[in-house]
Amino acid sequence: MGLMSKILGSGQTRTADEYVDLNLDDVTPSTGDAGMSVHIAEIGGQVDAIDIKDAVYDGDIVIADITRLRTKDSTTEHIVDELRQVAREVDGDIVQKGDDQLIITPTGIRIGREKLGR
Repeated sequence: MGLMSKILGSGQTRTADEYVDLNLDDVTPSTGDAGMSVHIAEIGGQVDAIDIKDAVYDGDIVIADITRLRTKDSTTEHIVDELRQVAREVDGDIVQKGDDQLIITPTGIRIGREKLGR
């Protein structure tokens, strides 16, 4: 069995018994001072974009759920344009993942447009 087969598997199917459930109560959060955080947000309207913009200006990454904005109306376009402008101002990046997520990054972080492993 080659190295890649050991890492990726040899095409055999896996069963649920081979996976381990992680209990988050057993995980101790780091007490170190992180230079950056990843925030999860939901955008339901214009007011939700304010906290997202603040986080990106502060140097954090935001993954925003936009399922409530699926309809293409002027509000949706305005919010996305505002977030695009913030990413441009801080020399960050912004992408839409599928129909339900926006990922916005701060200065110096680019989002790959290709899926890993392809």
